Amino acid sequence: MATPHVRHQLHLHRSKIMRLALAAAALVILPLGAQAQKKSLSGASKGKNGRVKSVTVNNLPGYDDRWLHLGMYVAPNFSRYKIEQSAEAYPRVVNGQNVPGTGVSANSVVSPGGSVGFLADLRIGNYGALNFAPGVSFLTRRIEFKPYGYSQNLQQYPNDPEEIADQEIGTTQVDFPLLFKLKSERRRNSRVYIIGGVKPSFTIGGRKKDGEITLLEAGRSDFAIEYGVGMDLFYPFFKFSPELRFSHGLTNLYVPGNTDVYSRSLQGMKSNTVTLYLNIWSGR
Repeated sequence: MATPHVRHQLHLHRSKIMRLALAAAALVILPLGAQAQKKSLSGASKGKNGRVKSVTVNNLPGYDDRWLHLGMYVAPNFSRYKIEQSAEAYPRVVNGQNVPGTGVSANSVVSPGGSVGFLADLRIGNYGALNFAPGVSFLTRRIEFKPYGYSQNLQQYPNDPEEIADQEIGTTQVDFPLLFKLKSERRRNSRVYIIGGVKPSFTIGGRKKDGEITLLEAGRSDFAIEYGVGMDLFYPFFKFSPELRFSHGLTNLYVPGNTDVYSRSLQGMKSNTVTLYLNIWSGR
């Protein structure tokens, strides 16, 4: 019977030790290799025979390392008022007497518009940014009025509608949205992001048409919350970012005081807008 020796014991376990060492090395090398591949500036698409079909190059390398990015946008939008009708629109009892209403109901109509402006993104960490996008918006919001039920009181107000009538409020306003942007990790030449914040707005001009369809008035300042989703597409010399954003006004824009039937039928008007931002960012 052979006498056991330390040398023989080492010999018996050498293969196990080598396998364990190789496994440990693989656990270290594979993640590093994956990380290196993830950060590669180019990627090749190969066919079945191993031949390279196309090469994808990361555009604008180092773009996210800069702390400030500038650009401009063009933004078609669709806007309307979220309206609240007044008690005066309906028949009611006042001091024991029946008082007829205005005899008309109101319905907000979605109308197209547009905006233009500038962009500035201030980098916050690797995945965040503070977005400031001052601009000018051209809006036309319509409210449709139509008679309902018994409207004997129409004879009391010579301006009351006898059929469906529209009221338009056309405004030119400056916007100062301030939003926070949360971005996903960049995948080659694209990534997605979500955005949200607030938007103060101030009217700088109104567009008057026929006096009969511009009897309604709206407040000259608004404050809205905004949120949306977008996508960054990197090109060799610029970045293009289509973005869909929703805006909900918090300010009651209704201006009381007018005696026409349209104004007396309302007590609340808040802005509501859906905007498609076409953002173009400088690559420099």
